[in-house]
Amino acid sequence: MNSGADRHHSALELDKILSMLSLRACNDDARELALSIKPETTLELSQSLLNQTEEAYKLLAHFGGPSFGGLKNVNNSLARAYAGGVLSMKELLDIAGVLRAIRSLREWREHNGGDKVGIDAYFYALTPNKFLEEGILSAILSEDEMSDNASAELASIRRKIRVQENSVRSQLEKMIKSQYYKAYLQDAIITQRNGRYVVPVKSEHKGNVQGLIHDTSSSGQTVFVEPIGVVEANNEIKVLKGKEHDEIERILAELSVQAGACNEDLKNSYECAIELNIIFAKAQLGYQMKASIPVLNDKGIVNLKKARHPLIDPNLVVPTDIRLGEDFDTLIITGPNTGGKTVSIKTLGLLTLMSMCGLMIPASDGSTVSVFDHVLADIGDEQSIEQSLSTFSSHMVNIVNILNISDSKSLVLIDELGAGTDPVEGAALAISLLEALHASGAKVAATTHYAELKAYALETERVENGCCEFNVKTLRPTFRLLIGLPGRSNAFAISEKLGLNPRVIERAKELVSSENVNFENMVDNLEKNRLEVEEKIKSAQLQKLQAELDRDKAKEIVKEAQAMRDKELEKARGDALKIVENAKREAGMLLFEIEKLKKEEHNTRDAGELARRAKREINKHLAAIDSAVNPIVQSIGQEDYVLPRELLVGDRVYCTTIGSNAVISGKKDKKNTFEITAGVLKMRVNENSLRLTEKPIENQAKQSVSKPINSEGRAFIDVSTRCDLRGLMAEEAIIALDSFIDHAFMSGIKEITIIHGKGTGALRAAVQRHLKEHSGIKTFRLGRYGEGENGVTIAQLN
Repeated sequence: MNSGADRHHSALELDKILSMLSLRACNDDARELALSIKPETTLELSQSLLNQTEEAYKLLAHFGGPSFGGLKNVNNSLARAYAGGVLSMKELLDIAGVLRAIRSLREWREHNGGDKVGIDAYFYALTPNKFLEEGILSAILSEDEMSDNASAELASIRRKIRVQENSVRSQLEKMIKSQYYKAYLQDAIITQRNGRYVVPVKSEHKGNVQGLIHDTSSSGQTVFVEPIGVVEANNEIKVLKGKEHDEIERILAELSVQAGACNEDLKNSYECAIELNIIFAKAQLGYQMKASIPVLNDKGIVNLKKARHPLIDPNLVVPTDIRLGEDFDTLIITGPNTGGKTVSIKTLGLLTLMSMCGLMIPASDGSTVSVFDHVLADIGDEQSIEQSLSTFSSHMVNIVNILNISDSKSLVLIDELGAGTDPVEGAALAISLLEALHASGAKVAATTHYAELKAYALETERVENGCCEFNVKTLRPTFRLLIGLPGRSNAFAISEKLGLNPRVIERAKELVSSENVNFENMVDNLEKNRLEVEEKIKSAQLQKLQAELDRDKAKEIVKEAQAMRDKELEKARGDALKIVENAKREAGMLLFEIEKLKKEEHNTRDAGELARRAKREINKHLAAIDSAVNPIVQSIGQEDYVLPRELLVGDRVYCTTIGSNAVISGKKDKKNTFEITAGVLKMRVNENSLRLTEKPIENQAKQSVSKPINSEGRAFIDVSTRCDLRGLMAEEAIIALDSFIDHAFMSGIKEITIIHGKGTGALRAAVQRHLKEHSGIKTFRLGRYGEGENGVTIAQLN
């Protein structure tokens, strides 16, 4: 991009967006890279940049952003180390910081799994060097302090230095505490001069303290003397300090060699990290703007939905829809000043440039943006453009440049086309310029006040009028762009609202040409029709919303009713259970009395017979009560079903009793039951549970309802799969059960239901003890809710 293109981009304020982006950069290199971003002019490159931003946006949403802290440009230090130079501790710490940042970025991506994305190439191009990173950080504590652990030799030297220093200090402390030397010392302290331990001595007594004078105070009253007794120890410390310095230099040189060895890897990793920083900065800017990823094309089609200018306060900006390039190639926007015309074309241009830079745009999902070779702008609006081109001559210089550049791959945006000169000539020149741009194939959006351009748009193919909505009642613009309607000046209406003499307004209307009056009236009618349609749409939307609310309310009512019904059913069942328990208690007491009578009666045979009859009768009644409270559920069809004709042997039917298709295999008997065959199963069922069908009924079972089977309906239960033992003594029940199991086994039945009732539980226990020992029984269990619960046992046959 050349400086001319930069001027057009600045007119659309792309530089301000890039400045916002640079604020999210991690260092000066990243900030410089952000500010130097140029729009890509090919669909492939623009789409690639947008894809990267979208991938970073999704990673931010799922895992939060990675940290780029510690990234510094250490290329100069690396180059010096590569050339054999010895780096300082600060330089090595900076390199370690970069290595740590690179490693953390790589680990962040590896720990946050998921689908592979395009920007993974940047992450996996990062080359951590944990060995060098830890080597530097373990050896160097700060910019001017090396760790004792940097090497064994350094630790040994420093240990010897500390021993010598302790020896010197010990001798000097004895000296300053001595009564003899107190009179000669200026202060009872130990200090250092030129790296040697000394004591402050009064100048007049310097001869009383034998030693070497290393310094004198600024006043001359104090000399700093190294007592003769510690000279040797200080000399040893000096020698050890030299060795310490040499060892530190050796360690720094060794670390510098290691850093120089990874010169290229570290430079490449740093560049990849900076690229990642910019990509994630774009995603973060998108979050701040509540932006979306546009759909790109290179056909010149732009369709922005609820677009917002990103530099206007989000609390004040009015979303607007902008279209260009599909139904029309040139959009002429008219209307009063401060109505939002300039903001509309600037939004169009700026969002296009942002998309070409790989930035998300503040518009609704599904917005479409085209990639152009040139985005050219002549905008001199003083509201927010730093470089104002307000005179006619400066406008024309810019427009001449635009005409020389524009082609079918260009987007041209012109504010106040033809302004700054005679209205008649200006309008004619504006139409001529639009014709030239239209002929070049460029996509054009221009604002103007000239009425002649409204007529030009109406008469010219693929040229469309547009206006920014204005509320005459409040004298305020709504800032909504309306495409397909020319704008009205509203000068007369505004003047009238502001109190201008009506006679003056009427005279002005008389001076307006009849053609212009007719045109304005037509525009006024179109505006009225548009407002009526919008009101109807709003009304329909409100009605739809109310209908949805009513529907949701009805669902809540039904839900509450179902909950209330379930609650009442549970309460009724609880009451019934209480009744049953009471009945069982009474029956138990009766049985106890009979057993007692049996023991006391002399005639044991008659008493035993009496007890058996009483038990049988009581168990029979208890079984009936159990059936009423915990029914065995049998599925039946609709109660109002009527057979279309008399059933015949061979008819295909659906049996609601077993929920399956079957064939009539036996004639009806006196009890209105038919013999049916369902697979290997034969049984007799009541005529009411049969549905005549020419082909199998697939979904009949889903539409069935539940009906409890009581003791009176046992005749219609499938005798081949159910064995009713209620009312029998244990010995009688076991005999009947064995016979039933033999019959079921011979008939090929694999599962049977044994109905023993709840009662005292004695019959259930006897049945289950027998089933455990029976060789023909594979498994058995108690019934579930709806099967009879504890009143039945379900057994699987071998």
